[in-house]
Amino acid sequence: MSLATIDLVRPTAARRLNSVAPVAPTPVVPPAPEAPSRLRAVPAGTEARGFVLYVGVDELKAAEAGTDLGTIVEALRRLTRELVPTSETHAAVALAPQGAGGRDVDVVRLALQDPSALAKHRQQVEPDEKPRGGVVVDLSRKRVILDDETAALTYKEFELLQYLVLREGRTIARAELISALWSAGDDDAPNERTIDVHVRRLRSKLGAYEDIVRTVRGVGYRFDRHADVAIRHSSTPSPDVF
Repeated sequence: MSLATIDLVRPTAARRLNSVAPVAPTPVVPPAPEAPSRLRAVPAGTEARGFVLYVGVDELKAAEAGTDLGTIVEALRRLTRELVPTSETHAAVALAPQGAGGRDVDVVRLALQDPSALAKHRQQVEPDEKPRGGVVVDLSRKRVILDDETAALTYKEFELLQYLVLREGRTIARAELISALWSAGDDDAPNERTIDVHVRRLRSKLGAYEDIVRTVRGVGYRFDRHADVAIRHSSTPSPDVF
């Protein structure tokens, strides 16, 4: 699956010539329905199943305009339902550290893994760049590096760690972790008791750095940053679902 730039093209209607020999009244023929738009960027053998609209606007700009991101999302959803009642929508908000800078729309494109934005970003990264010791939580490349070696985290283990990292210093309840990272129909969805098993597996793979995921007794878990821990998330911040 890939993304293609939307470029709409509509067919041009042929001109009609009026008859110059009025023998009998000419019946009025309704115009043929306009052919639907087609996407020029869709290659043969594929079909368009939806689209992504990157909107670059932070919370402050929205507030200055008298609105908020949730209201904007709901307005776009309503418009989509009005145009196509059977359509389905999914919205996410791109997160970045406060003061990270950069254009809002670029942050969103990187967070949602836009191919052209990622390619441009990779050109700016030193190819021989390599972390030296400690632990690096690289949100841009979805990996954790422990003392120069990539940790063998599963997708769900990384998502669990990432969720805590993006809420650094805040204790996250077990119920919040479950609802945020697992869908109700998931076969492996844990409950508040078995979520501890997932955290224990994550910690075991963090080895000597397991205490960056700290247990807050009776409440949940918290990410604690140490001096030897680096977080790379200004390049591709992780989107959170509205």
